[in-house]
This record gives sequence, structure tokens and C-alpha cells, in this order.
Amino acid sequence: METHRVALNMSFKPDKILIIQTAFPGDVVLTLPMVQVIRKEIPSAQIDVIVTPQSATLLTNHYAISNIITYDKKGDEAGIKGFFSKLKSIKLNNYDLAIIPHRSFRSALLAYLAGIPVRIGFDKSKSKILYSKVIGYNQSLHEIDRNISLLAGTFPLNKEKEIPVLNSSNHEKEKIDLYLSDQNIINYNSLIGIAPGSVWMTKRWLEERYIELAKTLLDDGFQIVLIGGKQDEELCSRIHNFVDRKNILNAAGKFNLIQSAELISRCKVIITNDSAPFHIALAMRTKSIAIFGPTTPGFGFGPYDKSIQSGIETNGLFCKPCSIHGGNKCPTGTMDCMKQVTAKMVKEKILAILDAKQ
Repeated sequence: METHRVALNMSFKPDKILIIQTAFPGDVVLTLPMVQVIRKEIPSAQIDVIVTPQSATLLTNHYAISNIITYDKKGDEAGIKGFFSKLKSIKLNNYDLAIIPHRSFRSALLAYLAGIPVRIGFDKSKSKILYSKVIGYNQSLHEIDRNISLLAGTFPLNKEKEIPVLNSSNHEKEKIDLYLSDQNIINYNSLIGIAPGSVWMTKRWLEERYIELAKTLLDDGFQIVLIGGKQDEELCSRIHNFVDRKNILNAAGKFNLIQSAELISRCKVIITNDSAPFHIALAMRTKSIAIFGPTTPGFGFGPYDKSIQSGIETNGLFCKPCSIHGGNKCPTGTMDCMKQVTAKMVKEKILAILDAKQ
């Protein structure tokens, strides 16, 4: 198959569109505004997305998505056999257009070998030779706007902000209602969410700081719910046990992602790291504070709607930022970027947000 560049124009109206985003759930949430723009432009189009099984739970009720295709690239569909099995099923759908915000070789190769005639991705990707249209990766843009920029020259774009949407079903809402009522949480105005986990160890604010923050918030009469996935159960259990007070719940590992999103929507504010819950909170219109340690909002993953999103970070460190994702070990061995963010700083930010006009 010959790889070539195509010049598209606004008359291009694909009937079947594939979005490939098999990165982390936070990345999937930040891809949704792009999908929503396409749906507005071509209401009748079939818009399918390929995501990991974990991320798929976020999208089950999304109005802009026709079909969710799961790709368990690290599980049952790992390796070459899994890749070609997925490729075979993708080929059968005869897509007109593939948009690939995920800058991985595997994602680009999947669209290329599936014979999708128009394949759009970023020029920063090592696999850009497999795209038929390449868009410049603008480091200065927020990731939401960066993803939307993949549509430039193919779909008309406006300057209005497009906020990600997540929709819980009635069943999921009832499940969270029941959980909170069973825990005697009735007044959501005093409920604060804390999501202390992250895939990357260095992106986690210090455990002892979360404990200190939780204690002082409880002293002030707030209620707290710890939020996270199965991978965060141990961390949240330690925080829960060290705080050892009434009115702090540990919901880590109890819910899938869309249910956790619904739980986040019940919080007055949520405190998190530079990780998926921050972006999920945006989609659920919940006020949120993200703590940036080794990373920085300047990478494009910071507050997008500053009326409900805030960030906290320390500046002036020679080693910051150390990478776009952080890592599993601090390069200097000090974790200064996190140590300099105090519980007092975060609490003051929480109180400022809660005191702000609604």
C-alpha cells in the first residue's frame, strides 16, 4: 500500500469514521471534544472509537459515539496475534477516515493496514509516514484544542470552547445514590473528593500530605470520599486507616470509571494529581484542584475551564519539569516538587474555591 499525502477540503463528508485512542483514560476524556465537534458537523456519520477496556466504561452513554471498540493491547489481545485479530475486524468496517491522536506506532499501523484511505495524525508521531495527512503538534495548546486541531482543513472549526461530556445512566446514578445514602452522606455541599493515585509514582502528591489535608478538612466539618480504581485500593486504604475518623469514605476499587465519574459529580470539589480524575471532573462539571509536581500545566494537561479548574505547583526548581508524564522514580531523589506543596496551600485553595461565587 502506498503512503501518500492528501489535500482535503470542507466538502469531504466521511460516512464512517474511526478514532483511535488507546492511551490512558484521561487522554480519552480529552479526546472527546474532538469527537463532539465531528458529531456536530456530520450528525449522520458513524463515529466509532477504539479504546482500552478500562476506558470503554467511560464512554458507554456518550451521545457522539456510535460504537465502542475495545482493544486489550496489554491483556488478551497483546502481541502480534492480538494485533492482527483486531486488524481483521477493523478492515470489515470499511472506514473512510481514521483520526489518531494517540502518537503510537501500533495505532498508526492499525489504520494503515486496515486500508483506511484518509488517516490523520500529529507530525510529532514517529509513525507519521503512515498518515495521509499530518497536523503540526502545537506544544502551546491545551490537549483538548490540540486534538481538535487534527480536524483543521477537514472540518470547519470555530473558536468556541468544546468541553468534554460524560453521561451516567440512571442505573449508575442510582448505584451512587445508594452507596452515599448507605454511608449517611446526604449533604453533598460538604462532600470533598480526594483522588490520590496516579499511574506514575512521581506524580502522586505525598501520602502524608493527603492524610494531613484530610484530617484538617474533617476538623472543619467536611466529609471526604477517597476515589480511585483497583490499582489505588492499597494507597487509599492506608490514607483511610491513618486518618481513622468518621465521615471519611474509601470508595477506591468499588466502582468502574463512569460510576466513579458520577461519584465525582456529587462532590463539591475534588483534589487530585495531574491525572485522569482531574479531566473527568471537568467533564462532570465538578470543581477540581490538580497538584502538579514533576509535570506542569504548560504541557497542555492543566486547567481548561478556569471557572471550575485550578492547579497548584511549585516553580523555580532546576529539575522541573522532568518529563511530560513524570516517572516511577524522582531523578534527583528528593521529590522537592511535591514536598514544597503543603497541605495548608491546598486547603487554602479549597476554601477559596468554595467561597467563590457559584
